[in-house]
Amino acid sequence: MQENEMTAPKSFAATNDERSPQSSEDSVLVSGPLYKNNFEALELLRRYNESKKHHEQSSNLELIRADEIDPVSVRWLWKNYFPFGKLSLLTGDPGEGKSTFMLTIAAALTRGDLLPFAEPEEQMDPITVIYQTTEDDPEDTIIPRFIKAGGDRTKLFFIREDKKRLTFSDERIREAILRTGAKLLILDPVSAYIGNVNMNAANEVRPQFSCLAQVAKDTGCAIVAISHMNKAEGLKALYRVTGSVDISGSVRSVMMLLRDPEEQDKRYFVQAKSNLSPLGTGIAFRINESGITFEEEIESTAEKLMKGFCTTTIGRPADKTREAADYIQEMLSDNRPHPAAECEARLKDAGFKQGTIKKAKKSVNARSIKIGDLWTWYLPDGNSSISQ
Repeated sequence: MQENEMTAPKSFAATNDERSPQSSEDSVLVSGPLYKNNFEALELLRRYNESKKHHEQSSNLELIRADEIDPVSVRWLWKNYFPFGKLSLLTGDPGEGKSTFMLTIAAALTRGDLLPFAEPEEQMDPITVIYQTTEDDPEDTIIPRFIKAGGDRTKLFFIREDKKRLTFSDERIREAILRTGAKLLILDPVSAYIGNVNMNAANEVRPQFSCLAQVAKDTGCAIVAISHMNKAEGLKALYRVTGSVDISGSVRSVMMLLRDPEEQDKRYFVQAKSNLSPLGTGIAFRINESGITFEEEIESTAEKLMKGFCTTTIGRPADKTREAADYIQEMLSDNRPHPAAECEARLKDAGFKQGTIKKAKKSVNARSIKIGDLWTWYLPDGNSSISQ
């Protein structure tokens, strides 16, 4: 008999009339020499049934060993910012242009355009997008903005909600992704789609996000939820997300959209959290009646910007960029193609950040070219000095 394994109390199985006078097959022993009273017998029966149930459940245990799982690399919709098959969050104050920003990105993806400041090897074929929002109407706001951004309307879908509101746990989300083949789902805002839960209660928030995360994993779709920031200024960036901190904990990437206090049309797209890669560089852009104009990458994070904007230092490490440019020129001085991954690794090992690397590469006119299945960098002939 295994340790802690229980057997049925003898009086329930005994047939000796002296020991177990039972009136029927299911009756409980009322008296007898083995048990002082009915309560003791019932307690033993309860413990026996629980033990039996535990052993039955244990028999359903399934284990998988690590060497039986094939490792895979994270795939990116937009490198460092939005991964495929995972949940991401975009947050910002009301009226800062979060919806316009995501519609601009969605429009580029439906055309198959290279996303802002992405490398050539990161370009994808056109994809299908599902956009759900309760804050704006499709006919007079969402679709006009999408058209202005140059999106392909045949690749933008909406799930009807006129008869039943959509929630994170609604099976229609999975069905819509599978039916359309969508690679990006945008839910705007979180508070409208999380369901009838207290957003400040971790035990209520986490299960809802778990449902959505499972859909993302099963379908490979990148899911981006849009959220507002709370009014508690002075807190760390992740604590500015409205609701429980488990909201930030449930997603793999948290992006923030912040307004420049001195230039009202200028915004910054910056990262506050990344579980799957180093924090990405920030992106400065402007938003006006004609849409969004992307300007430059900046070496900053949400945490840094929220501690106080300093327009004289944002994106200014020119000396570092020149240093990286010199490094690139020396590395590619033989005018032969070098594997892109190897070049980036060497630059990062030398202490240069991704944004600096991109600026430096551009400043020396280094090109990306695909040879077979391998992306490479090379310097065109005659490019021997940095543009001043």
